[in-house]
Amino acid sequence: MKRFTGLKIAGALVSVFPVAAFAQEPAFPTVSNALLPQDLSPWGMFIHADIVVKAVMLGLAFASLVTWTVWLAKGIELLSAKRAARRGLATLMRAQTLSDADKHLDGRGTVGKLVHSAFEEVRLSDSLGGDGLKERAVWSLERVEATLARKMSRGTGVLATIGATAPFVGLFGTVWGIMNSFIGISQAHTTNLAVVAPGIAEALLATALGLVAAIPAVVIYNVFARAIGGYRALLADASAQVMRLLSRDLDRRSLPRARAAE
Repeated sequence: MKRFTGLKIAGALVSVFPVAAFAQEPAFPTVSNALLPQDLSPWGMFIHADIVVKAVMLGLAFASLVTWTVWLAKGIELLSAKRAARRGLATLMRAQTLSDADKHLDGRGTVGKLVHSAFEEVRLSDSLGGDGLKERAVWSLERVEATLARKMSRGTGVLATIGATAPFVGLFGTVWGIMNSFIGISQAHTTNLAVVAPGIAEALLATALGLVAAIPAVVIYNVFARAIGGYRALLADASAQVMRLLSRDLDRRSLPRARAAE
């Protein structure tokens, strides 16, 4: 009878205090909640990343800044130089003699430098004449063309370097971040995706930044390569026109001698 009464009391207690009431909240947060960062935005992932991965990301961001700076500066320079070359070439096409072209251009701009170089060679070779003058003028024009083209190409090598190395730098940051993620997994003794995913996402952000830096650099480099090729073509046209004026001047100079010989 006493045993039956005890069972009834126990049943009554269970009905009054449900079993769920005896379920206590865990004293410590789970590993996934403890390690999972609250902010998974790009900035949040950068803040939680390892110091090496942060250095890689900052380097790639700086490389991207350099790319766009070179694009702006070199684009303005190249556009201005091509316009000046076209204007100088138009002036050169209207000139009747090399001296007339040098007087109008006065050594200004790229075409003016070409004309002045040939005119200076004519002045220095005034007492010589012959075909040697043309050869020396061609050599002088070639040197001026090479100098101007090299000056215009300055800075584009940086774009080629960034385009070639940025993906590998980003990959290095990714590999380093994934290594740290695996170390964190081994220390936490869990393979919960909530623990693994944030570290891998932070690591992959370095690869994304590498591509963001590399792709524009390659595209801008190719655009500049074609534009500089067009600029060199303008310089070649100007050199050809200078040599045509020089040939005319030499023929005019030799014409009175030929008539006197007759």
